[in-house]
Amino acid sequence: MKKKDQTPALLKFVRWAYPRVEKVAPGLAHRYFVRLFFRPVRYPVPEKEKKAESFAQPFTFAAAGKRIQAYTWSPTPVAGPPAGSPYVLVVHGWSGRATQFRRFIKPLLAKGYSVIGFDGPAHGHSQGTTTHIVEFEETLQKIIALKGIPEAIIAHSFGGGAVLMAAMHGLPVKKLINIASPTIGDEIIQTYLRAIQGSPATGTFFKAYVLRTYGKPFDEFTALHFIRHLPAPLPLMLVHDAGDREVSLAHAEALVRVYPAARLLRTEGLGHTRILKDDEVIRACETFITTPSSQ
Repeated sequence: MKKKDQTPALLKFVRWAYPRVEKVAPGLAHRYFVRLFFRPVRYPVPEKEKKAESFAQPFTFAAAGKRIQAYTWSPTPVAGPPAGSPYVLVVHGWSGRATQFRRFIKPLLAKGYSVIGFDGPAHGHSQGTTTHIVEFEETLQKIIALKGIPEAIIAHSFGGGAVLMAAMHGLPVKKLINIASPTIGDEIIQTYLRAIQGSPATGTFFKAYVLRTYGKPFDEFTALHFIRHLPAPLPLMLVHDAGDREVSLAHAEALVRVYPAARLLRTEGLGHTRILKDDEVIRACETFITTPSSQ
C-alpha cells in the first residue's frame, strides 16, 4: 500500500510558488527563504506516538524565552525516577518530536534507564514558531542542569548537531549516538533548497545573511566545526542509512574522516526516519550505551 503523503499543504504550496517568485522578485524570495529556514514544520502526530506520550510523566521548563514541553519515561512511573538515577536523553531533529523515539523507550526501561526527552523550541507542544541551533543548545544546557548528566544522549538529525555544539561549549556528554545527523554546511543548505526548489542564488544570499547577522560563516554552525573543537574526547556512535534521501551517508562519512574515533553503523533500506523504529538499530544503541567506553 502506498504511504500517505503527510506533507503540509503550505509546504506543497511553497514548493510550487518559490521558484516562480524567485524568478520575478529574487530579493523578496531570498528574504522569505530566511524565514522558512528558521521555521520548523509541525507534522501530524501518529497515534502510536500519542500512546507513548500518554504513559510519560510530562513536565515543563523555560529555555530560549519559551515554555518547553518535556517528558520522563521511568521504570517506576507512579513514583518517578529517584533523584540521581541513570537516564538517557533523547533529542529529536528539525520538525520532529520527543515521541519519535517511542521504540527506544521500553528497551531502555528494561535496562534500568529512565528516558527523558523534550519538544524543542517551536516544535511539538513547546512554544514558538521559529528557532535555531543556538536555542536548541540553550535548551539542552537547561534540561541537564535540571535533571543531571545523562548516561548517554541519543540524537536524530538536526538534534545531533545541537548536542555537538553544546558539547563544544562544555556540556558534559558521557556518550553520544547521532542518528542520520547532518554535518556538511553546503549540503544542509542544499537540502532546504531542494525542498522548495530554490536556486543556488538563494543559498549564496543565505550564507551572506548568516555571516552578516551572526558574525560567523554558516560552516561554524555545523557538526564538522563542532567536532573539531571538542574540549575532551567523546565516545561517539553514528548510525546512518545508505539510502537516506534527506541526509546522505556522505555526512556521516565526512565526520568520521575528521573524527576517526567515531563508530559508524551503516544500515540499508531504513531512510531518514524509519531508522528510529528498527530493532537492530535500537539493539546496537543499547549495546553502545551499556558497554564501558574505551575512551
